[in-house]
Amino acid sequence: MNGSMSRIVALAAVVLTTSAHVGSPDTYFEGAAGPYPLRVIVRTPGVVPGLAEITVRVLAPLRVTEVQVLPVFWDPRTAAPPPPDVARRVRGDSTLYSAALWLMRGGSYGVQVTVRGDAGTGRLLVPVQAVATRRLELGPSLAATLIALGLLLLAGAVTVVGAAARESVAEPGTVPDRRAIRRGRIAMTTSAAIFALLLLGARAWWHAVDAAYRTGLYRPVHISAAEGRGGGGPLLRLAIDDTAWSKPEHQWTPLIPDHGHLMHLFLVQDSSLDAFAHLHPLTVDSATFETHLPPLPRGRYRLYADVVHESGFAETLTGSVDLTAVGKLWHPSDPDDGWLSESGKGEEGRGNGKTVSLQDGSTMTWDAGGPLVVDCDAPLAFEIRTADGRPAVLEPYMGMAAHLMLTREDGAVFVHLHPSGTASIASQEVFLRRALGTPHPTAHAPMLSQPGTVSFPYGFPKPGRYRLWVQVKRNGRILTGRFSADVGPTQI
Repeated sequence: MNGSMSRIVALAAVVLTTSAHVGSPDTYFEGAAGPYPLRVIVRTPGVVPGLAEITVRVLAPLRVTEVQVLPVFWDPRTAAPPPPDVARRVRGDSTLYSAALWLMRGGSYGVQVTVRGDAGTGRLLVPVQAVATRRLELGPSLAATLIALGLLLLAGAVTVVGAAARESVAEPGTVPDRRAIRRGRIAMTTSAAIFALLLLGARAWWHAVDAAYRTGLYRPVHISAAEGRGGGGPLLRLAIDDTAWSKPEHQWTPLIPDHGHLMHLFLVQDSSLDAFAHLHPLTVDSATFETHLPPLPRGRYRLYADVVHESGFAETLTGSVDLTAVGKLWHPSDPDDGWLSESGKGEEGRGNGKTVSLQDGSTMTWDAGGPLVVDCDAPLAFEIRTADGRPAVLEPYMGMAAHLMLTREDGAVFVHLHPSGTASIASQEVFLRRALGTPHPTAHAPMLSQPGTVSFPYGFPKPGRYRLWVQVKRNGRILTGRFSADVGPTQI
């Protein structure tokens, strides 16, 4: 294997994707680019084409001489990528670098970050989903300015046409006669009418383009759900019934397993957010899934279903369901299924943190480290201790030390996080396969932290009240801790 191939293989354990989410478009990542531990944040523009803002923070006292960033579209049939951009060091912070990259097409990108310094060269890939989720509005002041300039240009064009018709055939130094003046006025009137028709045509074209753009704005795909019975207990059947699922602008490609499952389904009790389940439905056909239901309380539930496409595009399907059946016995469809229903005892304050009791008698403490505000990228850190107070040894849970799901109270935000950030193993493989030709085993290596601690790089996208569920695995058992948080607006 040559030197460049070896460097790419070293990226396998630190590749990242923007995982499926609702209302939280930015990518957060902590990992190592060779010898350089980094925190990378990619703030997507929300419009395509658009500029993505990238910040790279070096988390160790190593001297860095250059940071480069380069977006690579997932489809290898596209043109070769442009030269990389050099990220600039942020003034006043020697560890922080920033750059802006154009994302020209909708779909999956692998943003390659290259770091050079005294410790050598390190690289990592950050897969990012580029989708149009909003339409830029034209402000009143800018609109008035553009209209005034347009009228001025139109008046100038009409005047030029009139002067040309009136004086172009006249002898130098002569004064235009009545016939020439009349000819100029007719030309001005005719040109004004032509320009008006052109403006009307341009207006119609603009509205058609705007309507097409509005229609193509990305929205979460809808799934329908219905209860049933089978295998001795209640079942939940899911159907992807959204007509947008197979439209070309949806970037549709077949689904691929992520963490060993084609779908990760999350149920959140709509009224109180007390009941929660993380399930892995089995396929009935390409658009239908089934899973056994745990004994959740009756009521209405929000549905969030994470899937990953063959292109590396990760998204969350959304829906809702009213659960009426409560089974006494639960036969999980998959060993990785887990759930939590708590309507009584909640969090307890402990120092600067919040502590909850887990199902096996151990405890989980969230050290918030101060007030939470929007876009603060401080990691969410948790400590798990056994019943006798010792740091708990965690087992890999679907290849990760832990999983964190959070939602805003009104459902406007839902995110599935891992200790590496908003990461998806399936998307890792897509970009590694493009770089190496085949996946590398280190892409599946368990990502374990220090005994008893897990952290998740993230910044809350909107203020409001949130509910968080943190899942870990000990002694073959999936444990879920539930927390609440109030997030305030950005402090200026």
